[in-house]
Amino acid sequence: MSISQSELLRDTLDMLVLKTLTLGPQHGWGLSQRIQQLSGDVFEVNQGSLYPALQRLKRKGWVTAKWGTTENNRRATYHSITGAGLKQLEKEEVQWQESKAAVDRILRLVPARG
Repeated sequence: MSISQSELLRDTLDMLVLKTLTLGPQHGWGLSQRIQQLSGDVFEVNQGSLYPALQRLKRKGWVTAKWGTTENNRRATYHSITGAGLKQLEKEEVQWQESKAAVDRILRLVPARG
């Protein structure tokens, strides 16, 4: 299986968005903040990456969106994961674990001394 870096980043973001939405509906900015918080400030998801990901996930039927009011009394689109999104997330989590195991095997290699 050959994966380009942009595909890897896109697919990883999709998986992180789906996983984060399992915690409950969220508007875009809140979703970005939650991913950053849950990752221990390792991942900073900018709006230029997040909103195309949300649109892609909606087109695939993995996420739905509806208008709501934020805690600051502003209107915002709240995103939720669908049943199909949960099934896709399960598949992606398995693929992630397989990919992670493969990378771990390579990283454990001891270089030859010579």
